[in-house]
Amino acid sequence: MADHSPVPTALAVLSDRLGAGAVRTDDAALDRSSHDSWPLSAKLDRLGRHEHRAQAVVTAGSEDDVRTVLAVAADHDVPVTVRALGSSVTGQPLPVRGGIVLDVSALPDTCAVDTEDLTVTVSAGYHGGALETELNARGLTLGHSPQSLHRSSVGGWLATLATGQFSSYYGGIEDLVTGYTVILATGETLRLSASPRAAMGPDLRQLFLGSEGTLGVITSVTLKVFPLPETRLLETWAVPSVAAGVAVLRAQAAAGLRPFLLRLYDTAEARHVLQDPGIEGPVLFTGVQGPRRMAEAEAAVLADIVAEHGGRPLGPEGARTWMERRFDFSGVENLLATDGGWAETIEVAHTWRGVVPLYEALREALAPLADEVFGHFSHVYTQGTSLYLILRGSARDDTAAVAALEEVWATAMRVALAHGAELSHHHGGGLARSPYTRRSLGASHLLLRRLKNALDPDGVLNPGKLGL
Repeated sequence: MADHSPVPTALAVLSDRLGAGAVRTDDAALDRSSHDSWPLSAKLDRLGRHEHRAQAVVTAGSEDDVRTVLAVAADHDVPVTVRALGSSVTGQPLPVRGGIVLDVSALPDTCAVDTEDLTVTVSAGYHGGALETELNARGLTLGHSPQSLHRSSVGGWLATLATGQFSSYYGGIEDLVTGYTVILATGETLRLSASPRAAMGPDLRQLFLGSEGTLGVITSVTLKVFPLPETRLLETWAVPSVAAGVAVLRAQAAAGLRPFLLRLYDTAEARHVLQDPGIEGPVLFTGVQGPRRMAEAEAAVLADIVAEHGGRPLGPEGARTWMERRFDFSGVENLLATDGGWAETIEVAHTWRGVVPLYEALREALAPLADEVFGHFSHVYTQGTSLYLILRGSARDDTAAVAALEEVWATAMRVALAHGAELSHHHGGGLARSPYTRRSLGASHLLLRRLKNALDPDGVLNPGKLGL
């Protein structure tokens, strides 16, 4: 039977326009691009199950290449899923309808630092860790420090609405981006910017942040940069309960403090993080920074707040050790590499009023499904905080581990929705949360659908994500 699929024709056109080397259809390339860093995806990879497989991987070496791919895809009604370094932990860059995986990691590594306006402009595929290292050599920092810093790309941060471990001081990526270039499915190229601020209509920069490649392809980004801090002061605190620790987080936010490090661990995770099974209660890590006199004054005020809620200092060593190994994924990766071993991190967010009941409900619901359940609170705001639940388990084999992970996700999302929580704070939706998007966004999902129809009328870009 003849193959009437439009994909071979589209790929032939792309090979002619971009060069045959830019279009990969071999099994190795297709298998590799069908997985990201999502634990469920890692387990499927071990099982040889490549369920989210494209028909080609096309590498873009320029913005013109991106426009060419999108134009050809639109002409032949072929889906396009954008991918850079594949560090997503929820399945954002995984195709669900075949088609083309558009690899933007090879966009030229342009990097322009403006030391007067304190910005840096880079290509979207730029390696985050490499950029931070380069800036540090100039006495600067991005202020953006996700755990995946050394595995992720700058454009990916925008596409997934990422935030970093020091967001209580620097903010999330939405606070750090001043402008970016995006190419629409129609081939139009837009530059969206506002620096330092603009009030000429809506802030259109927000439109593509967190859109996970469903509305356009980000190709270059301008971010704020900051001088490296003169002083950093760290402390580790014992607090009497999770509720008391959350009260500390709320009180310091209400007081207007800006610690760069603020992480509250429940007893189970405190034992793990401090590698001390004798820990008898929750632990709080704090860190303040800036000119020494300012840092010392803020540390003193923060110490008073912790003491008011029954906390006591344990010394800086616990927080310092965490700082030294905060990019270490090996514990999770080693477990995932064993037959039947699994681990998962699910992060949500809620208001101060709701976050402790949410934590208690999630722990109760998830505890029967895992060998260990850890919890911590970080990324603090005046109105609330994010909450992580980290689970580790062992199943009879990898097939059972896949089933366990699927049950964990379904359970966590059910509980979070019942509590009116935000289903993700910064890992994004991807495949993990797409089935719950409409319930999470409610009536506002109508606006997302209308934006999709306006900006990508043929539905070419990353179909099947964000409930689209």
